[in-house]
Amino acid sequence: MVMKAKSGLILGMLLLLAGVVMAAPQETILPNGMKVVVVRDARSPVVVSQLWYRVGSVDEVNGHTGLSHLLEHMMFKGTASVADGEYSRRIAQAGGKENAFTSRDYTVYFAQLSADKLPLLLELEADRMANLQIDEAAFRRELEVVKEERRLRTDDQPVGLLQEALYANAFVANPVRYPVIGWMDDLVHARADDLRQWYRQWYVPNNVTLVIVGDVDPPRVFEQVRHYFAGLPAKALPVRNPQREPLQQGIKRVELNAPSQFNYLSMAWHVPGLRPGADGQAYAYALLEAVLSGDAAARLPSQMERGKALAHAAAADYSMLGRGEALFVITATQARGRQPAELEAAIRQQLRDIVERGVSEQELARARLRLDADEIYQRDSLFAQAMRLGTLESVGFSWRDADRIRQQMQQVTAEQVRQAAASLQDGQLTVVTLLGKGGVNTMAGQLKGDGLVR
Repeated sequence: MVMKAKSGLILGMLLLLAGVVMAAPQETILPNGMKVVVVRDARSPVVVSQLWYRVGSVDEVNGHTGLSHLLEHMMFKGTASVADGEYSRRIAQAGGKENAFTSRDYTVYFAQLSADKLPLLLELEADRMANLQIDEAAFRRELEVVKEERRLRTDDQPVGLLQEALYANAFVANPVRYPVIGWMDDLVHARADDLRQWYRQWYVPNNVTLVIVGDVDPPRVFEQVRHYFAGLPAKALPVRNPQREPLQQGIKRVELNAPSQFNYLSMAWHVPGLRPGADGQAYAYALLEAVLSGDAAARLPSQMERGKALAHAAAADYSMLGRGEALFVITATQARGRQPAELEAAIRQQLRDIVERGVSEQELARARLRLDADEIYQRDSLFAQAMRLGTLESVGFSWRDADRIRQQMQQVTAEQVRQAAASLQDGQLTVVTLLGKGGVNTMAGQLKGDGLVR
């Protein structure tokens, strides 16, 4: 009761703070279909811009994986009027910073700079949306950069190999199985013409949401955006028809060997994601994730890391927002002197305890508070505010759904969490074990991937 009282007090303070500092988003849609969402936050004289293209690795096909991420790299290589590297130089000269990232569902170009420099950024973004030049020599150079990035982040990293193998084996048809950075063989055979076609197909205003948060006047921003983007024509988008995953009929087991100081175990179950109009179960899986590993007092770290000393790290991971199909994943890094079978048995026992004994109201309240506090703390960051809005817009929801999703999360019951744990059956399970071979890797604690490639 004491903890619940404190939780209510903290939550009330956070809600009050959020109401004071965050203005309601405003939206317009240009005649060419480009959506613009603006939030005024005048705590500092800066602005964050995020341009969300709804294209990622779930839109790719076998033999042509990695195109979305490769195009992200090429977007900085110049247009007819802006030389290679000049985009970044001009933003830096204006006192700003910029970057981009690609995920399964979207590719995002972002910048932070003084609010009065926003027109410069909009001009540059409109130019490269319409006039990107993919030079053959520049393409070949950047392709080598991406191949080396893949070697460093995946091929030479046991956690990267583990996550890639997990998705590639858990799925046999749905494009969620493709790595965002692409298979190496596809990169080796990639052509500049493939990338030009990808750019022409997807980099159009009616496939974009522009999110701007900062010290700006929304009506004025809408005028500026119309000035730079309204003249760009809409185009018919390719039909998105990803293959649906067939029902898995039994447990899958995969064993990898790689240079590493540690052994790793990942267990992944097929579960529903959040879908407009049919999203009830997803909230229970999100709460189950928080109960298992939401903080240091959660079940996996408290019992597998500190209690029985089975693992250096143990974490659950469930991403409910996405255009592809979803997994509920539990990953652990084996402690020295232990065996992978012990990790699997301990994970199964944690789930069995929830199924047989349930979760206490106190435990559930802590998990709810953690999820709610994480979201509210995001409102203190211009970048995080924009991410929250852009993500929803890019995976089939509206930014207007944010409060409803948050409210639904708070209504999940202990029985629904228990049922979510009970649904994790072997028939939908993939287990990947990575056995180290005495390498020097030190990424023991980095178990949760964000699905982004920068």
